[in-house]
Amino acid sequence: MWLYLAGLIGLYYLFRWYRERQVVSNLGDKYVFITGCDSGFGNLLAKQLDLRGLRVLAACLTEKGAEQLRHETSDRVKTVILDVTKTENITAAARWVKEHVGNKGLWGLVNNAGAIFPDICFELMTKENLIKTLNVNLIGLIEVTLSMLPMVKQARGRIVNVSSILGRLAFLSGSYCCSKYGVEAFSDLLRLQIQHSGVKVCIIEPGYFKTNMTDTLKFQEKFKNAWNQVPVEIKESYGQEFFEESLSFNKKSLDNCCTNLNLVTDCMEHALTSSYPRYRYSAGWDAQFFFIPMSYLPTVLTNYILSKYCYKHARSG
Repeated sequence: MWLYLAGLIGLYYLFRWYRERQVVSNLGDKYVFITGCDSGFGNLLAKQLDLRGLRVLAACLTEKGAEQLRHETSDRVKTVILDVTKTENITAAARWVKEHVGNKGLWGLVNNAGAIFPDICFELMTKENLIKTLNVNLIGLIEVTLSMLPMVKQARGRIVNVSSILGRLAFLSGSYCCSKYGVEAFSDLLRLQIQHSGVKVCIIEPGYFKTNMTDTLKFQEKFKNAWNQVPVEIKESYGQEFFEESLSFNKKSLDNCCTNLNLVTDCMEHALTSSYPRYRYSAGWDAQFFFIPMSYLPTVLTNYILSKYCYKHARSG
C-alpha cells in the first residue's frame, strides 16, 4: 500500500514538473509593469525579464534608480517614476502604461514595491509608522492593481503580488505582518472575483533576503529611532535590556539573510512566463522548511516556539 502511495505521489510531482515547464508563446510581444525597481527584487527582475526578451515597464521611486536601470538594460526596458502612496502618481503611471501597451494590453503586473518601518512590538508602535507601512505595502498595492486591472484583463495576463512569509506566519514587526496578511487576503479574493476573465493572480512569499530594505545598519537606525519615540512610562515598563536584546536579535537575523535574490526573481519569472503558474511561491529555505511548516502547527506549539525567539524580556509593568 505504501509503495502504491509513494508511486502516486511521485507521478503527481512528475506531472506537475512537466506541466509547469510549459512556457507561454510570443514573450517578445508581452509587456510587464514592475513596481519598486530601484533595487532588490524589482531591479533584478527587470534585468532578468529583459534578457528573456519581454518588454519591461519599470517603475522606480527615484530618478537615480531609473537612470541606473536604463544604463544596465536594453532599450526594451522603459522607466517611470512612481510613488505608490500617491494617487496622482498612480493615475499618471497608468496612463503612461496605456500609451506603451496600446491594444495589446498589459500581460504582467508585478507589485513589488515595499517598505518596512520597524516596530519592536505593538505597544511600542507609533500610528505614523503603521500608516506608512500600510500605505506602501497594502493600500498602494491595491490602488496600483485596480488602476492596471483593465489592461491586464485585456491581455488575459498575470498579477504577481509580492507578499512575505510573514504574511503566512506573524513573527516580529507587527505593522509589516499586518500589511502582508492584507496582501494575501486581497490576492486570494481578487483571484476568485476575476477568474472568469482569464487573469491569473499569483503570490510570492519570500523568506529573509538581503535587500536594501533589510540592510542591517539602516534597519537598526530605524529601530533605534522607533525606540526613542516611545513614551517614557511604556519604555520603562519594558526596560533597556528588552530593547538591547531585541536589537541584538534583529541584527543576527538580518546578518543571516539569504543573498541569492534569484530564488525570488525566478519565482516571479515563472509566474509570468509559465503556462501553468502556481497560486503561491515560497522562496528561500527558511520559508520552505521553517515558516511554512510552522504555519500548519497548532497555535499552542507555534506560540511556544516563537516565544523563544522574541518578547522574552518584556515585563508586565
